[in-house]
Amino acid sequence: MIEAFGRTDVGRRRKVNEDSFLVAPESNLYAVCDGMGGHNAGEVASRMAVETLAAFVERSGVEKEITWPWGLDANLSFDANRLKTAIRLANTQVFQSADRNEELTGMGTTVVALLVSGSTMTIGSAGDSRCYLVRDGKLQQLTQDDSWVSAALGEGILNSDDVERHPLRNVITKAVGARDSIDIEIIEQTLQAGDVALLCSDGLHGMIDDGEIARILVSTPDTLEDVTARLVDAANEAGGRDNVSVVLLRYSDDG
Repeated sequence: MIEAFGRTDVGRRRKVNEDSFLVAPESNLYAVCDGMGGHNAGEVASRMAVETLAAFVERSGVEKEITWPWGLDANLSFDANRLKTAIRLANTQVFQSADRNEELTGMGTTVVALLVSGSTMTIGSAGDSRCYLVRDGKLQQLTQDDSWVSAALGEGILNSDDVERHPLRNVITKAVGARDSIDIEIIEQTLQAGDVALLCSDGLHGMIDDGEIARILVSTPDTLEDVTARLVDAANEAGGRDNVSVVLLRYSDDG
């Protein structure tokens, strides 16, 4: 059984909230998207991505004759194919909309989405929105940031002490809608009773570190609604430089 709750907040510095989130227990789909672009384009991109994800996952769950635009990857599970295709469709939608409308030129969005079936959690992401897993009081980042500093860390160009001050720390290397095609990596994770998954935009993990996120998630047995509020409040108290969105899921094996 999955219990879930999501929350988004404009933060302390921005006038517009360009984040969107999805909590859809009827299709077991959950997502956070952090939009970017001039005017209101980021808000348009993130909302369009969430709507496209939801529509394809819902249809592919009930329509046996649905079209798979890029075919099916035999190396992936059915849910992994569904999620990968949904994100690629979102990429096409956002890219084509930006191409057709001058005011939306250059818009894009990060995405981190997960689909739950039984005890299996399937995760897809692009950009620097993250999925974390809390198990037995320990926090683990499951997704990898598609960002310049993450790549530079991996190649030894930067060390972790340089990241916070680096002028390219906010540059992402992959986003939905940035190009006409996108390569999506899919992760599958087996859940255990008591596991908590956190989806969040960089408005959270860019303001408070993993240690603080873990402390909030494991310190008290609050409701998920209360914990999302505490996470958002912590990001805002740390400066609230960006919109902040969080979705929390708690898994139990009692049905």
